[in-house]
Amino acid sequence: MHTELLTVDPQRPEPERIARAAAIIRRGGLVAFPTETVYGLGANALDSAAVQKIFAAKGRPSNNPLIVHVTTLAAAKSLASAWPEVADRLAARFWPGPLTFVLPKSDVVPALVTAGGPTVALRMPAHPVARALLDAAATPLAAPSANRSTQVSAVRAEHVVRALSDRIEMVLDGGAAWDGLESTVVDLTSNVVRILRPGPIDSILLGEVLGYEPSQVEVRAEERDGALSSPGQLRKHYSPSATVELTLDDGRASALRSATAGLRVGWLPMPREDAPPKEAANVVYCPMPRDPAAYGRLLYDVFHRLEAAEVDVIVVESPPMTSAWAAVLDRLTRAAAT
Repeated sequence: MHTELLTVDPQRPEPERIARAAAIIRRGGLVAFPTETVYGLGANALDSAAVQKIFAAKGRPSNNPLIVHVTTLAAAKSLASAWPEVADRLAARFWPGPLTFVLPKSDVVPALVTAGGPTVALRMPAHPVARALLDAAATPLAAPSANRSTQVSAVRAEHVVRALSDRIEMVLDGGAAWDGLESTVVDLTSNVVRILRPGPIDSILLGEVLGYEPSQVEVRAEERDGALSSPGQLRKHYSPSATVELTLDDGRASALRSATAGLRVGWLPMPREDAPPKEAANVVYCPMPRDPAAYGRLLYDVFHRLEAAEVDVIVVESPPMTSAWAAVLDRLTRAAAT
Protein backbone atom coordinates (compact mmCIF):
# COMPACT_ATOMS: atom_id res chain seq x y z
CA MET A 1 0.00 0.00 0.00
CA HIS A 2 1.36 3.41 -0.96
CA THR A 3 0.86 6.24 1.55
CA GLU A 4 -0.02 9.59 -0.04
CA LEU A 5 1.21 12.74 1.72
CA LEU A 6 -1.19 15.60 1.02
CA THR A 7 -0.46 19.12 2.28
CA VAL A 8 -3.45 21.13 3.54
CA ASP A 9 -3.82 24.64 4.91
CA PRO A 10 -4.06 24.15 8.72
CA GLN A 11 -6.45 27.08 9.16
CA ARG A 12 -8.50 26.87 5.95
CA PRO A 13 -8.16 23.30 4.66
CA GLU A 14 -8.93 23.04 0.95
CA PRO A 15 -12.36 21.34 0.48
CA GLU A 16 -11.25 19.28 -2.52
CA ARG A 17 -8.29 17.84 -0.58
CA ILE A 18 -10.42 17.11 2.45
CA ALA A 19 -12.96 15.43 0.15
CA ARG A 20 -10.28 13.05 -1.11
CA ALA A 21 -9.41 12.07 2.45
CA ALA A 22 -13.08 11.71 3.41
CA ALA A 23 -13.65 9.36 0.48
CA ILE A 24 -10.94 7.08 1.88
CA ILE A 25 -12.65 7.11 5.28
CA ARG A 26 -16.05 6.29 3.77
CA ARG A 27 -14.69 3.28 1.89
CA GLY A 28 -13.14 1.88 5.06
CA GLY A 29 -9.57 3.20 4.80
CA LEU A 30 -7.19 4.99 7.15
CA VAL A 31 -6.20 8.67 7.08
CA ALA A 32 -3.78 10.41 9.44
CA PHE A 33 -4.57 14.03 10.22
CA PRO A 34 -3.49 16.82 12.58
CA THR A 35 -5.39 17.68 15.72
CA GLU A 36 -4.60 20.29 18.33
CA THR A 37 -2.96 17.55 20.46
CA VAL A 38 -1.05 15.12 18.19
CA TYR A 39 -1.63 13.58 14.77
CA GLY A 40 -4.50 11.08 14.79
CA LEU A 41 -5.00 7.93 12.73
CA GLY A 42 -8.62 8.01 11.67
CA ALA A 43 -11.14 5.43 10.54
CA ASN A 44 -14.94 5.25 10.49
CA ALA A 45 -15.71 4.55 14.16
CA LEU A 46 -18.94 2.72 13.26
CA ASP A 47 -17.23 0.29 10.86
CA SER A 48 -15.57 -2.58 12.76
CA ALA A 49 -13.55 -3.70 9.74
CA ALA A 50 -12.12 -0.20 9.32
CA VAL A 51 -11.35 0.07 13.03
CA GLN A 52 -9.53 -3.26 12.92
CA LYS A 53 -7.16 -1.72 10.36
CA ILE A 54 -6.11 0.86 12.98
CA PHE A 55 -5.09 -1.90 15.39
CA ALA A 56 -3.22 -3.72 12.62
CA ALA A 57 -1.39 -0.63 11.33
CA LYS A 58 -0.28 0.44 14.81
CA GLY A 59 0.34 -3.03 16.24
CA ARG A 60 -1.98 -1.91 19.02
CA PRO A 61 -3.14 -4.42 21.66
CA SER A 62 -6.85 -5.19 21.48
CA ASN A 63 -7.40 -4.28 25.16
CA ASN A 64 -6.47 -0.62 24.52
CA PRO A 65 -9.62 1.34 23.53
CA LEU A 66 -9.82 4.16 21.01
CA ILE A 67 -11.09 7.73 21.32
CA VAL A 68 -14.02 8.59 19.07
CA HIS A 69 -14.00 12.09 17.59
CA VAL A 70 -17.12 14.12 16.72
CA THR A 71 -17.92 17.69 15.73
CA THR A 72 -21.28 18.20 17.45
CA LEU A 73 -22.71 17.65 20.91
CA ALA A 74 -25.62 15.75 19.37
CA ALA A 75 -23.22 13.32 17.73
CA ALA A 76 -21.42 12.76 21.03
CA LYS A 77 -24.67 12.13 22.89
CA SER A 78 -25.75 9.58 20.27
CA LEU A 79 -22.68 7.48 21.10
CA ALA A 80 -23.28 7.44 24.88
CA SER A 81 -26.08 5.61 26.69
CA ALA A 82 -25.99 8.15 29.52
CA TRP A 83 -25.04 11.82 29.49
CA PRO A 84 -24.69 13.41 32.95
CA GLU A 85 -25.16 17.10 33.62
CA VAL A 86 -21.46 17.47 34.37
CA ALA A 87 -20.68 16.48 30.77
CA ASP A 88 -22.71 19.45 29.54
CA ARG A 89 -20.84 21.80 31.89
CA LEU A 90 -17.43 20.53 30.85
CA ALA A 91 -18.34 20.55 27.15
CA ALA A 92 -19.59 24.14 27.40
CA ARG A 93 -16.18 25.19 28.77
CA PHE A 94 -13.70 22.94 26.98
CA TRP A 95 -15.25 21.63 23.72
CA PRO A 96 -14.04 21.86 21.04
CA GLY A 97 -10.67 21.16 22.65
CA PRO A 98 -8.26 18.63 24.17
CA LEU A 99 -10.63 17.03 26.68
CA THR A 100 -11.97 13.47 26.32
CA PHE A 101 -15.01 12.14 28.21
CA VAL A 102 -15.36 8.47 29.21
CA LEU A 103 -19.06 7.59 29.39
CA PRO A 104 -21.27 4.48 29.15
CA LYS A 105 -21.36 3.49 25.48
CA SER A 106 -24.42 3.20 23.29
CA ASP A 107 -25.13 0.08 21.25
CA VAL A 108 -24.10 1.77 18.00
CA VAL A 109 -20.43 1.83 19.07
CA PRO A 110 -18.62 -1.37 17.99
CA ALA A 111 -17.09 -3.42 20.80
CA LEU A 112 -13.72 -3.25 19.06
CA VAL A 113 -13.59 0.53 19.60
CA THR A 114 -14.06 0.17 23.36
CA ALA A 115 -11.83 -2.93 23.75
CA GLY A 116 -14.97 -4.84 24.69
CA GLY A 117 -15.59 -2.58 27.66
CA PRO A 118 -18.85 -0.83 28.65
CA THR A 119 -17.58 2.73 28.17
CA VAL A 120 -16.61 4.91 25.22
CA ALA A 121 -14.09 7.77 25.07
CA LEU A 122 -15.45 10.84 23.23
CA ARG A 123 -13.75 14.05 22.12
CA MET A 124 -14.62 17.08 20.01
CA PRO A 125 -11.39 18.33 18.39
CA ALA A 126 -10.76 22.01 17.70
CA HIS A 127 -8.27 21.74 14.83
CA PRO A 128 -9.77 23.00 11.54
CA VAL A 129 -8.37 20.05 9.55
CA ALA A 130 -9.79 17.48 11.96
CA ARG A 131 -13.18 19.18 11.98
CA ALA A 132 -13.28 19.50 8.20
CA LEU A 133 -12.47 15.81 7.78
CA LEU A 134 -15.15 14.80 10.28
CA ASP A 135 -17.75 16.94 8.53
CA ALA A 136 -16.83 15.70 5.06
CA ALA A 137 -16.72 12.04 6.10
CA ALA A 138 -20.10 12.47 7.86
CA THR A 139 -19.24 9.86 10.48
CA PRO A 140 -17.52 9.76 13.87
CA LEU A 141 -13.81 8.93 13.62
CA ALA A 142 -11.95 6.51 15.84
CA ALA A 143 -8.53 8.12 15.97
CA PRO A 144 -5.65 7.16 18.27
CA SER A 145 -2.26 8.79 17.82
CA ALA A 146 -0.73 8.09 14.39
CA ASN A 147 2.32 6.06 15.43
CA ARG A 148 3.28 2.47 16.18
CA SER A 149 1.90 1.23 19.50
CA THR A 150 3.79 2.38 22.65
CA GLN A 151 6.14 4.55 20.55
CA VAL A 152 6.40 8.35 20.49
CA SER A 153 3.26 10.11 19.26
CA ALA A 154 3.51 11.96 15.96
CA VAL A 155 3.35 15.75 16.14
CA ARG A 156 4.36 16.34 12.50
CA ALA A 157 3.37 14.64 9.27
CA GLU A 158 6.91 13.36 8.70
CA HIS A 159 6.69 11.48 12.02
CA VAL A 160 3.59 9.70 10.74
CA VAL A 161 5.23 8.81 7.45
CA ARG A 162 8.31 7.44 9.20
CA ALA A 163 6.19 5.22 11.48
CA LEU A 164 3.29 4.15 9.27
CA SER A 165 4.43 4.52 5.65
CA ASP A 166 2.77 1.91 3.40
CA ARG A 167 0.41 0.89 6.23
CA ILE A 168 -2.17 3.66 5.66
CA GLU A 169 -3.64 5.37 2.61
CA MET A 170 -3.09 9.06 3.33
CA VAL A 171 -1.49 11.61 5.64
CA LEU A 172 -2.92 15.12 5.71
CA ASP A 173 0.02 17.42 6.42
CA GLY A 174 -1.29 20.43 8.34
CA GLY A 175 1.97 21.38 10.01
CA ALA A 176 2.90 20.84 13.65
CA ALA A 177 0.24 19.86 16.18
CA TRP A 178 -0.58 22.71 18.54
CA ASP A 179 -0.34 21.23 22.05
CA GLY A 180 2.07 18.35 21.42
CA LEU A 181 0.56 16.10 24.13
CA GLU A 182 -2.54 13.92 24.00
CA SER A 183 -5.88 15.09 25.39
CA THR A 184 -6.86 15.01 29.04
CA VAL A 185 -9.20 12.05 29.65
CA VAL A 186 -11.82 12.25 32.41
CA ASP A 187 -14.08 9.50 33.73
CA LEU A 188 -17.67 10.75 33.95
CA THR A 189 -19.28 7.41 34.87
CA SER A 190 -19.63 8.14 38.59
CA ASN A 191 -20.57 11.05 40.82
CA VAL A 192 -16.93 12.09 41.18
CA VAL A 193 -14.95 13.09 38.08
CA ARG A 194 -11.56 11.39 37.88
CA ILE A 195 -8.63 12.01 35.54
CA LEU A 196 -7.65 8.83 33.66
CA ARG A 197 -4.94 10.57 31.65
CA PRO A 198 -3.57 14.05 32.35
CA GLY A 199 -3.25 16.38 29.39
CA PRO A 200 -3.32 20.02 28.29
CA ILE A 201 -6.40 20.77 30.44
CA ASP A 202 -5.07 20.31 33.96
CA SER A 203 -6.86 19.53 37.21
CA ILE A 204 -6.87 23.19 38.23
CA LEU A 205 -8.78 24.22 35.08
CA LEU A 206 -11.20 21.31 35.53
CA GLY A 207 -11.68 22.32 39.14
CA GLU A 208 -12.85 25.78 38.10
CA VAL A 209 -15.87 24.11 36.46
CA LEU A 210 -16.38 21.21 38.86
CA GLY A 211 -15.94 23.10 42.11
CA TYR A 212 -13.22 20.67 43.22
CA GLU A 213 -9.88 19.57 41.81
CA PRO A 214 -10.23 16.02 40.43
CA SER A 215 -7.58 13.45 41.28
CA GLN A 216 -5.66 11.29 38.83
CA VAL A 217 -6.51 7.60 38.78
CA GLU A 218 -3.64 5.18 39.27
CA VAL A 219 -4.17 2.17 37.01
CA ARG A 220 -3.96 -1.10 38.93
CA ALA A 221 -1.75 -3.86 37.53
CA GLU A 222 -4.72 -6.18 37.00
CA GLU A 223 -6.46 -3.54 34.87
CA ARG A 224 -3.53 -3.58 32.47
CA ASP A 225 -4.17 -7.28 31.77
CA GLY A 226 -7.83 -6.74 30.85
CA ALA A 227 -9.70 -4.08 28.91
CA LEU A 228 -8.51 -0.57 29.79
CA SER A 229 -11.10 2.13 30.39
CA SER A 230 -9.08 4.75 28.51
CA PRO A 231 -6.16 5.12 26.13
CA GLY A 232 -2.85 6.19 27.66
CA GLN A 233 -2.91 3.78 30.60
CA LEU A 234 -0.27 1.31 29.44
CA ARG A 235 2.68 1.25 31.83
CA LYS A 236 5.20 1.76 29.01
CA HIS A 237 4.03 4.24 26.40
CA TYR A 238 5.18 7.29 24.40
CA SER A 239 8.62 5.68 24.23
CA PRO A 240 11.46 6.49 21.85
CA SER A 241 13.78 3.72 20.67
CA ALA A 242 16.51 4.97 23.01
CA THR A 243 16.44 4.21 26.73
CA VAL A 244 14.91 7.11 28.69
CA GLU A 245 16.49 7.88 32.09
CA LEU A 246 14.47 10.24 34.31
CA THR A 247 16.62 11.94 36.98
CA LEU A 248 15.87 14.20 39.93
CA ASP A 249 19.01 16.29 39.35
CA ASP A 250 20.04 18.04 36.13
CA GLY A 251 21.33 14.77 34.68
CA ARG A 252 24.82 16.07 33.98
CA ALA A 253 26.53 13.19 35.79
CA SER A 254 24.32 10.59 34.13
CA ALA A 255 24.84 12.07 30.68
CA LEU A 256 28.63 12.20 31.11
CA ARG A 257 28.77 8.68 32.52
CA SER A 258 26.93 7.25 29.50
CA ALA A 259 28.98 9.38 27.10
CA THR A 260 32.24 8.23 28.69
CA ALA A 261 31.07 4.64 28.20
CA GLY A 262 30.90 5.33 24.47
CA LEU A 263 27.14 5.81 24.18
CA ARG A 264 25.50 8.59 22.21
CA VAL A 265 23.39 10.59 24.65
CA GLY A 266 20.49 13.01 24.44
CA TRP A 267 20.37 15.32 27.46
CA LEU A 268 17.19 17.25 28.37
CA PRO A 269 17.88 19.54 31.36
CA MET A 270 15.79 22.48 32.43
CA PRO A 271 17.56 25.68 31.26
CA ARG A 272 20.53 26.84 33.34
CA GLU A 273 23.31 29.38 33.18
CA ASP A 274 26.03 26.80 32.65
CA ALA A 275 26.84 25.47 29.18
CA PRO A 276 26.94 21.80 28.20
CA PRO A 277 30.22 20.00 28.86
CA LYS A 278 32.57 20.61 25.95
CA GLU A 279 34.44 17.37 26.52
CA ALA A 280 31.37 15.26 25.67
CA ALA A 281 31.18 15.41 21.89
CA ASN A 282 28.65 12.57 21.77
CA VAL A 283 26.09 14.39 23.96
CA VAL A 284 23.19 16.07 22.13
CA TYR A 285 22.18 18.97 24.40
CA CYS A 286 18.45 19.85 24.37
CA PRO A 287 17.56 22.36 27.10
CA MET A 288 13.82 22.33 27.79
CA PRO A 289 11.46 25.23 28.66
CA ARG A 290 10.42 26.07 32.20
CA ASP A 291 6.79 26.55 31.12
CA PRO A 292 4.81 23.26 31.20
CA ALA A 293 2.73 24.05 28.09
CA ALA A 294 5.84 24.98 26.11
CA TYR A 295 7.61 21.86 27.39
CA GLY A 296 4.67 19.69 26.30
CA ARG A 297 4.64 21.21 22.82
CA LEU A 298 8.34 20.45 22.41
CA LEU A 299 8.77 17.06 24.11
CA TYR A 300 7.74 14.61 21.38
CA ASP A 301 9.42 16.68 18.68
CA VAL A 302 12.68 16.46 20.66
CA PHE A 303 12.23 12.71 21.13
CA HIS A 304 11.77 12.30 17.37
CA ARG A 305 14.87 14.41 16.63
CA LEU A 306 16.95 12.37 19.06
CA GLU A 307 15.70 9.15 17.47
CA ALA A 308 16.80 10.49 14.07
CA ALA A 309 20.19 11.31 15.64
CA GLU A 310 20.39 7.64 16.75
CA VAL A 311 21.12 8.34 20.40
CA ASP A 312 21.36 5.36 22.74
CA VAL A 313 20.21 7.05 25.95
CA ILE A 314 18.01 10.09 26.68
CA VAL A 315 18.66 11.65 30.09
CA VAL A 316 15.78 13.86 31.26
CA GLU A 317 15.70 16.10 34.30
CA SER A 318 12.36 15.59 36.05
CA PRO A 319 10.17 18.73 36.01
CA PRO A 320 8.43 19.97 39.18
CA MET A 321 5.87 17.55 40.63
CA THR A 322 2.89 19.91 40.50
CA SER A 323 -0.56 19.84 38.89
CA ALA A 324 0.59 22.07 36.04
CA TRP A 325 3.28 19.52 35.13
CA ALA A 326 1.12 16.39 35.55
CA ALA A 327 0.77 15.66 31.81
CA VAL A 328 4.50 16.04 31.10
CA LEU A 329 5.43 13.92 34.13
CA ASP A 330 2.98 11.23 33.07
CA ARG A 331 4.51 11.00 29.57
CA LEU A 332 8.07 11.01 30.87
CA THR A 333 7.34 8.33 33.48
CA ARG A 334 5.75 6.03 30.91
CA ALA A 335 8.50 6.69 28.37
CA ALA A 336 11.11 5.72 30.99
CA ALA A 337 9.27 2.56 32.14
CA THR A 338 10.99 -0.77 31.47
